[in-house]
Amino acid sequence: MTIATAPTRAPGAHERTAADLVRLVYDGDYERVHADIRATLFDPVFDPRPGLTMDEAGKLAYERSRFLHAELGRPSAVVADPARLFALAEWPSVLDVSVFSLLMVHYNLTFGTVADHGAGRTDLDDLVGDLDSLAAFGPYMATELGYGNNVAALRTEAVYDRESGTFTLNTPDALAQKYMSYSGFADIPKVAVVLARLKADGKDHGVYPFLVRISDENGLRPGVHAAPCPEKPVQGLDNGVTWFDHVPVPRRGLLLGDMGEFTEDGTFRPTGGNARRRFLRSMTRIQPGRLCVSSSAIGAGRASVYIALRYARQRLVNAPGRKEMPVIEYRSHQLAVFTALSTVYAMSFLLNRGKRAYLAAAGAVDAELNSLIAITKALSTWQMTDVITAMRERCGAQGMFSANRIADYVSLLQGLVTAEGDNKVLLATTAAQLLATEETGPAPAPPDGAAHDILDPALHRALLGYRERALRESARSAMHDDTVERTYLDAWNGTMNTALAMARTRGVRLAVEEFHAAVERAEDADATNGLALLAALYALTEIHRDAGWYLARGVLTAAQVERLPATLDELCPRILPLADALADGFALTPELVRAPIAADDYVAAFGAVADTRPER
Repeated sequence: MTIATAPTRAPGAHERTAADLVRLVYDGDYERVHADIRATLFDPVFDPRPGLTMDEAGKLAYERSRFLHAELGRPSAVVADPARLFALAEWPSVLDVSVFSLLMVHYNLTFGTVADHGAGRTDLDDLVGDLDSLAAFGPYMATELGYGNNVAALRTEAVYDRESGTFTLNTPDALAQKYMSYSGFADIPKVAVVLARLKADGKDHGVYPFLVRISDENGLRPGVHAAPCPEKPVQGLDNGVTWFDHVPVPRRGLLLGDMGEFTEDGTFRPTGGNARRRFLRSMTRIQPGRLCVSSSAIGAGRASVYIALRYARQRLVNAPGRKEMPVIEYRSHQLAVFTALSTVYAMSFLLNRGKRAYLAAAGAVDAELNSLIAITKALSTWQMTDVITAMRERCGAQGMFSANRIADYVSLLQGLVTAEGDNKVLLATTAAQLLATEETGPAPAPPDGAAHDILDPALHRALLGYRERALRESARSAMHDDTVERTYLDAWNGTMNTALAMARTRGVRLAVEEFHAAVERAEDADATNGLALLAALYALTEIHRDAGWYLARGVLTAAQVERLPATLDELCPRILPLADALADGFALTPELVRAPIAADDYVAAFGAVADTRPER
């Protein structure tokens, strides 16, 4: 078989380059944070098991989650070390996309909420102990059938009886049924965090989290009802619709934290501002959850590019004047794969910035950090959707088989773009907050594109920064146009798409800045060169996306805009000799991903999976 190879490099050069890239991709913390999680994925429990029903695949995800729990430590330790939490989100979905969802709900949303609002509560030892030992899994029940992103308006109610010291948890109507949480496998013990409207002494005090045992070894508890949701492609988890019929919950089940108190006579008194502020306080796990979502998306994006590149080195095609050659030698294939590679690196570095900022804040998430996390989540999941879809296409029919992983990643990303806040809604909210903030410092002068080489990194940063600021000023001006009589909603609707473009551009600018910073931190010469080429490819791809805007503003010349496609094309043969080392910077191997088309001999590997026996 003919295999496309890069020009010969000095012995050990590839390994040195890849090691330096691993250091940068995993932000200098690979050995402490990631290595042992990666090592667990080689266990046979993660070997492919074809032919499972959706229920069997879901039960397997629970089995694999228990294995990871046994190997990597209890949720109490992982939640206390957010870097480990993010890494746990990053790796398992490479092999089982359902495990990510299961672990992140249990570790981050459910156990994290208990840790944030029930710390030191000895009266919860039995429930917390079951969650920490994984004797029970922890669904997180927030979204209702009629209430998605507006969770603060949900209708499930917990009515307090002062005399008995007990809440009655109830679902008042069909719209208030809890939706999508894991309640379908009634034979698996579950202790859930349920968000419900706390009512006491005839007053509605807003939404609070409650810790509720919903099933045990005998099935669903009295008064708890569940029905399975329709099947989802690939992901066989037990998503369900859950409702409560006057379920008694002892007062200890309220995860009150610092959001209220009971007086000696049993009167409930909320604290910490109004109901909205208390609700936001109860949702402390959303920000780390968004970083977990980005981690999983980027982990899948890395694997898809790694698999597609290895396959492209071996997949033979016809060529003019040649009998056959590997498809990676075609420039059209290079541009697709290398653009995806550059995007994965860009989002990895943007995510690292978000994780560093969150860790430094020690849980005190201010408006700037909230904006960074939201933009990172939206941009990374959108861009990884594009990356994974493109890599599936570039692998042809092989990309459609679950055995080759990428098709499963497509399904994963379809879920992630709406997880922890639908991207469009999340980015619109963030954009509105950015518009409401006064900009400090004078506006930068329009960059003079004609005075720069189009490959100049300084020009890329200047162009993106200029576009972000110009879109912001345009949106603010439109919002505050007093010459037109209209409602606030009309004003916002009229400028929303401009604001969304501004917020997206902000994310791209930050990613490019982090990319250039990584180039500066690289120690290996080939790593430096490879990253610089990928940074240019990513930035120019984004600039090309809005080339008409830059041309209309006069910050790029007509000749530069016309030349952009050729410039992108010409980067590809410069990246090709370093492509394998750049892909190995993700710390993946054929043995880990177990995708036949990523094997050293994909024909033999696929034959083993398909049980082919061609005549000799």
